[in-house]
Amino acid sequence: MHVRLIGDSKLPIGVSVSLYGNEGLLPARWQLRYSGKPLLEQLLSFPTLLWLGPQLGLDTHTTMELLCLIGAALSLAATLVEAFRDSVVFFCLWALYLSMYQVGQVFLYFQWDNLLLETGFLCILVAPLTLIRGSRRDREHDRVTFWLVRWLLFRLMFASGVVKLTSRCPTWWGLTALTYHYETQCIPTPLAWFAHQFPVWWQKLSVVGAFFIEIAVPLLFFSPLRRLRLGSFYLQVLLQVLIILTGNYNFFNLLTLTLCLALLDDQHVNFWLRRADESNTNGMINTHSKHSRLWSWLCYLLELVVWALMIVGTIICFDLQLDTTKNGISSRTAFTFHQFNQFLKTVTIPCVWIGVLSLTWEIITAMFRCACVSGFLKRFCGTIQWTLFAAATAAMFTVSLVPFTYIEYDSNARLWPGVRRAYELVDQYQLVNSYGLFRRMTGVGGRPEVVIEGSNDGVTWTEIEFMYKPGNLSASPPVLTPHQPRLDWQMWFAALSTHTQAPWFTSLIYRLLQGKKDVIELIQTDISQYPFHQQPPAYLRAHRYRYWFTEPKADGSRWWRRIYDEEFYPKVHLGNTFLEGMLNHYGLKDKSPPRRMSNTTLVWAVKWVRSQVRGVPAHILIWTLIVCSAIVWFCWRDLLEPIPVLRKKYSVLAFVYKRSQIQQRYSKAATTVADKGKRNSQNTRKRETLQRKCARPVGGPQTEGCCEQSLANYYRGDIKKVRFPFISF
Repeated sequence: MHVRLIGDSKLPIGVSVSLYGNEGLLPARWQLRYSGKPLLEQLLSFPTLLWLGPQLGLDTHTTMELLCLIGAALSLAATLVEAFRDSVVFFCLWALYLSMYQVGQVFLYFQWDNLLLETGFLCILVAPLTLIRGSRRDREHDRVTFWLVRWLLFRLMFASGVVKLTSRCPTWWGLTALTYHYETQCIPTPLAWFAHQFPVWWQKLSVVGAFFIEIAVPLLFFSPLRRLRLGSFYLQVLLQVLIILTGNYNFFNLLTLTLCLALLDDQHVNFWLRRADESNTNGMINTHSKHSRLWSWLCYLLELVVWALMIVGTIICFDLQLDTTKNGISSRTAFTFHQFNQFLKTVTIPCVWIGVLSLTWEIITAMFRCACVSGFLKRFCGTIQWTLFAAATAAMFTVSLVPFTYIEYDSNARLWPGVRRAYELVDQYQLVNSYGLFRRMTGVGGRPEVVIEGSNDGVTWTEIEFMYKPGNLSASPPVLTPHQPRLDWQMWFAALSTHTQAPWFTSLIYRLLQGKKDVIELIQTDISQYPFHQQPPAYLRAHRYRYWFTEPKADGSRWWRRIYDEEFYPKVHLGNTFLEGMLNHYGLKDKSPPRRMSNTTLVWAVKWVRSQVRGVPAHILIWTLIVCSAIVWFCWRDLLEPIPVLRKKYSVLAFVYKRSQIQQRYSKAATTVADKGKRNSQNTRKRETLQRKCARPVGGPQTEGCCEQSLANYYRGDIKKVRFPFISF
């Protein structure tokens, strides 16, 4: 749930205005063309809730802020309250983020945004429908829908490993990618500097390990042997944790870790939580212990054979050998591109059939569980639900085959045309997507960085330093996870090409010349740190530099070294012919005035929230939400579901409170009986016995619960269960 909270708050109030406001870099209202069509028709043609803005008297960017607030509030509620972890809530969260994605343009077109949308839609199928039905019991079809999460994880990891080799990138084929990766990734962490200092043989061996985890290990996700699945789980966790430690990839790795939980079973989760495994029946004698022991040893042997084959295959494919001269392990790619392409043709379709068999098994076992439910009505309702969710799962799996088979052209061409048409129908909703991270390694000749400079006289120039991306040679790399500074990321992409490939960069220069405060806050949240906060610069220009990490023996006060490369953007000023031509060419000038807002309570509330968070760095705001929600959740859990330590600590106070409550109810009942004047000696003796039980000292026999239960039975259930803070009786 924290991942959903991160996802819906990563465009916080202020950031959305700076990017998509009327005076932002790429105003969102340019994406909406109000043609007078009915609302439903507009939603179907361009699915975004921003169409509702005029109905609420809001302009487009204020509507975006409102949707962000609603999404963060729903995510926070679902984190804290179990009843909100519901299909309806997840549908709302998915619709809200899809609305942002549709108008997000280049700043939201990342693979992790697609992954978050696809995962959010799967949550709709997996989560229970408690707000309507009111029950959170396990459903017979839960394993069927939850299987889609495992299939998504397989597509993500397997494709991410395959595309590194199908791209023919020389650094991946030469196993030298990590010698460049740590310093050329978008926003490295301080640990990336230390990881960059490892010897070359270790970096190449790390690439081999990445290929092993991303290509070979995902094939074990659907293994019937649980220890193989658990081994694949821990290897995936290892990879994601290492990426988190050395790079700022926002919520992507956290979301991938969440998907990895689909590889676990209840037995292993109970082992983590130190709970008894309810699947095992206590006190039963296993009459087939010899056969079970033999089967267990056979499984162990098979698992060892599988791991041994995978390790030996890796050693052969990458020619791993001990290098005594360098005190390391030498490695090289021992296969050709043609051989790897043949391997892909061989395994892609079998992977699809493995998915078909695995899903069929889950559907059949769920059907038998439905048939074993006692009661005709429950069995009938369960069968209806199983039919619907099994059909939905099969449809999602079928449609996902189109983006999955993009990794191999011949396999994709063999798909049934009806599957392609179905994929085209749902493509705009981002229900299934293709993945392939780190396809090519950039910055082999040095990390390109665009540095913007401003001047008031055209002679003396001052560099404009960003909060997160490299610029100042002495500034240490930041730690931002799970926040993604969208502008800093796009500055990294812009440096890889020319400014004509990044039209938004011209808009950035134009807004800085105008001195727009909203855009300046994307560069420096603290406006006083911006060198031209008192007066906008008269001139701006941009140059490209090449950055590298410093060597260990260099001056310890510097993290980076750089050399000048070339001019990236010429010197411009307001009214400059070149600047005006670029603005007109890309359509970055307003052609119509923005829609006026009505002065309503809703508008005032959104503006008030914006004023409260303005000036707070986005990563600090997100971590504040996470920490506060975690604290509230733990306090809430301790109030409602006490742990033994608190139960023992507050036992005296709880006993006094409990006894006083029972005595009050007893007195009220006794008064009623006295008014009737009908008390026999047997009831009197029962009453006196109950009084003595309630007066027993703390820790005495049958102190906890017996008084209440006896008294409740005596008054035929009129007394309800007593609850006390930190204690549950």
